[in-house]
Amino acid sequence: MDLLKYTLRIADSSIILGQRLSSWCSKGPTLEEDIALSNLSLDLFGQANSLLEYASELDGTKSADDFAFKRNEREFYNLQLTEQLNGHFGDTIVRHFFFSVYSFLFYSKLSNSKDETLAAIAAKSLKEIKYHLTHSKSWVIRLGDGTEESNKRIQKSLNDLWQFTGEFFEMDDIDQKMYKEGIGVNNSSLKSEWDKIVNTTLKESNLIRPEDGHMQSGSKNGMHTEHLGHLLSEMQFLPRAYPDAEW
Repeated sequence: MDLLKYTLRIADSSIILGQRLSSWCSKGPTLEEDIALSNLSLDLFGQANSLLEYASELDGTKSADDFAFKRNEREFYNLQLTEQLNGHFGDTIVRHFFFSVYSFLFYSKLSNSKDETLAAIAAKSLKEIKYHLTHSKSWVIRLGDGTEESNKRIQKSLNDLWQFTGEFFEMDDIDQKMYKEGIGVNNSSLKSEWDKIVNTTLKESNLIRPEDGHMQSGSKNGMHTEHLGHLLSEMQFLPRAYPDAEW
């Protein structure tokens, strides 16, 4: 079912990035930032839960937990950017900045969807995503326009993660169908505004936009980097080890 897969694609990016960010809990560079990263993670889990509950309704046989904990990596459709390792703080910030710019633009369009459930989830999520964008953007500027060392490190983060940004704007047959039906978003139309926000931020940060070269792809068909399998083995361990547990 195309709508089910479309919904899962959106949900999976949120839950996987939420899982990544949750690993910063108790490890943040400052107490304030430790709490902030944990809250960003909770926002993403909340968005994922709403979408997976909707996916459960569409499917009729699987629960939201089934979708989260009983699929293997080839059955996940999250953007490859979201599964990349946390690395150092600058890596996490750049990853979140790229994703937050995209999410802000994507959910802004999705909030006008003819699908009332997706539209409502998008509208509610936008309130959180605006904060995510403000938070990550401020840190990009702070690190880029900070010391020579912080500028060097976050520039490398930009260079390393740039290859995963091309997936934001891809459109396959499912995307095209959902867009034509007034349900989904024309991702390719988001690129000019995404470029504008990113370019303005990088200029203010004294950072250099990486060259557009080879871009990673394949997540829409369940293709991922080596990192997702390891992440899922941790995220899914308890429900798989104790499938009948209740708490």
